[in-house]
Amino acid sequence: MTDTEHGAPRTAAAFREVYGAEPQGVWAAPGRVNLIGEYTDFNDGFVMPLALPHTTLAAAAPRPDGVLRLHSAGAGGGITELHPDALRGEAPTPTAGWAAYPAGVVWALREAGLPVGGADLHYESAVPTGAGLSSSAALEVATALALNDLYGLGLAPQELARIAQRAENAFVGVPCGIMDQTAAACCTAGHALFLDTRDLNYRHVPFDLAGEGLRLLVVDTRVRHELGDGAYAQRRAGCERGARALGVRALRDVPYAHLPVALDRLDDPAVRSLVRHVVTENHRVEQVVARLDAGDIRGIGPLLTAGHASLRDDFAVSCAELDLAVGAADAAGALGARITGGGFGGSAVVLVEERAAEPVADAVTAAFAAAGFAAPRIFPAVPSAGARRLADQSTGTAARA
Repeated sequence: MTDTEHGAPRTAAAFREVYGAEPQGVWAAPGRVNLIGEYTDFNDGFVMPLALPHTTLAAAAPRPDGVLRLHSAGAGGGITELHPDALRGEAPTPTAGWAAYPAGVVWALREAGLPVGGADLHYESAVPTGAGLSSSAALEVATALALNDLYGLGLAPQELARIAQRAENAFVGVPCGIMDQTAAACCTAGHALFLDTRDLNYRHVPFDLAGEGLRLLVVDTRVRHELGDGAYAQRRAGCERGARALGVRALRDVPYAHLPVALDRLDDPAVRSLVRHVVTENHRVEQVVARLDAGDIRGIGPLLTAGHASLRDDFAVSCAELDLAVGAADAAGALGARITGGGFGGSAVVLVEERAAEPVADAVTAAFAAAGFAAPRIFPAVPSAGARRLADQSTGTAARA
């Protein structure tokens, strides 16, 4: 039994303590790391995330009065209560802090015309916040799945991902792409998810690290990032300007072989750099998929490091801590390393031989200490399951995913 399954009875018990009633179940949605394919999702491109064993758990019960009550074990404070009028219409009442994410899911479901009433929800999360591991998507998808089951909406995982993305875009105000929510909703254990963000077609690609004597480490730099601060939106707008200048629907439509010609047509050097990253990153995703399909996991290492250089130099979303993590890992014998997530802090992923995992981690930690940085948090990324229902009512009885 995983830590997530062990956590379901505890989360149900906490629900009873907060609300004085029984939950109808406990649902889980994971954080994710992105193996390759950064800032391509809002450009209709290719991405390749995998789910982490770290999850957000939601214990929930329906309410007949339309009221939404939210409580988080990790956020501090009491219950956030929102009435139906606050979650209706094109300009809903603003919701502050973490509660905006689940509130946005309810709003998005109702805006889609779905018969969602009220609910009591209690959350417990092991997904680090601000670390580039999609804690917000885990919170959104856990909420969407719980409401999907409570109200018998019959939505498929891809539809839940779309609802969660709309919540973050239109309610919270972060113009994210679809990757994080799809990873949380659709990933399977032992696989990476090769996703075409244009049509949401995806394929589960075997990623048996342990079987090959490998590990994928996550290096959480502990530098907090906030994608709502405008930097993310600026880069998205720059990509959209590049697509308009090149006369394409999205940068996905610029062929890798034609990139030099496309770059020559762009006058703005900042836009040119953004376009170069997106087109080359899409190509790197395809190369990684080809290597994994051929059973060559080690062969993806140089592609990871090349992706980091592109994010650092062309997309300008790295920072001193991320560059140090990647550089120290590569110098200590890693097969490859790169930023994962939105950058500006957050985390890196490092592909290593299993026997080298501890020496590489020690080298990164020592490099941070020498630079005067706070010690990073380093842990293995184990390809894990996506969102699922864990338990029924107060008994903690396992439910079929």
